[in-house]
Amino acid sequence: MAVNGKKLAVYVLVVFVFYVVITDPEKAADYVQIGFEGISDAAKAVGDFFTWLADGAH
Repeated sequence: MAVNGKKLAVYVLVVFVFYVVITDPEKAADYVQIGFEGISDAAKAVGDFFTWLADGAH
């Protein structure tokens, strides 16, 4: 039952993404940019954390 729920959620997400891309490509590009900025910020935060640990966690 849970597998069917996951498949349905993925299907709904894919349909939504296609809908947004087709109806408003500029908004879709904004969403992609926001996503990449979030990933970049998260990677920088992880790097800062490990730098802090390597420096002796002061």
